[in-house]
Amino acid sequence: MELTLLGTGAPEGLPRPSCPCAACATARGPWARAATALLVDDALLLDLTPGAVFAAARAGRSLGAVRQVLLTHPHDGPAVELPATLPPAGRVPDGQVLTLISGHRVRAVPMDAPGTGYEVSSPEGERLLYLPPGGAPAGLDGRAERPYDLVVCDVVGRPDAVARLRSVGGVGPATEVIAVHLDHDAPPGAALERLLAAAGARAVPDGTTLVVGEYPVVPDVPRRVLVTGGARSGKSLEAERRLGTFPEVVYVATGGRREGDPEWAARVGLHRERRPGAWRTEETCEVAELLGADGPPLLVDCLSLWLTDAMDRVDAWEDVRWREGGEAALRARVAELVAAVRATRRQVVLVTNEVGAGVVPATPAGRRFRDELGRLNAAVAAECEEVLLVVAGQVVVLRG
Repeated sequence: MELTLLGTGAPEGLPRPSCPCAACATARGPWARAATALLVDDALLLDLTPGAVFAAARAGRSLGAVRQVLLTHPHDGPAVELPATLPPAGRVPDGQVLTLISGHRVRAVPMDAPGTGYEVSSPEGERLLYLPPGGAPAGLDGRAERPYDLVVCDVVGRPDAVARLRSVGGVGPATEVIAVHLDHDAPPGAALERLLAAAGARAVPDGTTLVVGEYPVVPDVPRRVLVTGGARSGKSLEAERRLGTFPEVVYVATGGRREGDPEWAARVGLHRERRPGAWRTEETCEVAELLGADGPPLLVDCLSLWLTDAMDRVDAWEDVRWREGGEAALRARVAELVAAVRATRRQVVLVTNEVGAGVVPATPAGRRFRDELGRLNAAVAAECEEVLLVVAGQVVVLRG
């Protein structure tokens, strides 16, 4: 089964007409995207968009043999002109199956937002799933019969759609995931590729033809990632995005609770609201123990608060105690954590802070914390396949 993506952008396309934003200004050449539409084996058109005939021609295809046109979501704006060669566009009621004269079977998949997803099976048995913009499958109670060969969906806008499919076996290790409905809120260029690769997905230019079931190389998801940056740089948000397509994640909060501190409670609440409801939170600094156990991916936020706790435990803030065993005790605890990062079999994203690029702390204890955090960050980074520096919300790849 062949799938040609006539467009891969949001319903308004990319760049959006008359939009002055930076993302739209840079969406040129291969980064420009028409509204998403899929042509399956030249027989089935999923979503009718403006200029579909010309888009097919540019991709070396024709719509002359199309026998069915199906829509996935309500189309706003002016009516799309129906080319004379195409049959009328329609939608299949949720749960119903449509069999085409070409031998393809199309099942309508219910969504949790306005729209309809379509599961398409070829006469040879390959299966693809196409989801509308802003939608995720609803009512996924049991395990999938088998993983889809190809899933085409809004990975950036609804990463939880991929997470839901993974949770029931609809997305497996060999499933190719293609991101579509790409809008100006998606990062451009290499940043988009990095974001999607972390989800085991990729984006392709308009006009690309894919062979469903060909089993291309699925992007490797880094097992250990360190995200560092300054205060309010966006490092925690970047870390959370990297695990948004996984159904189970353990969020390791090393800061704990601070009674009588409303500002800290507000910070914690903001982070909690951002996280998917299916994630589980562990408030602990026993990170090495979690890394050594089997389980779902871990997001550790953050190592600087972990270090604060570690220095508290060995009373490393006082000069006398530091000289009389505090330094050795702290180094042993750090070595235990680094060894656990090296040996872990779990996927883990660790967040830390960069505190050594500013004003030199006025106290010996402050300078000691700065130095030890720098050593900790360097040691953990050495064990990670990918290391990212976040500055002003922008990600700089240091490794990977």
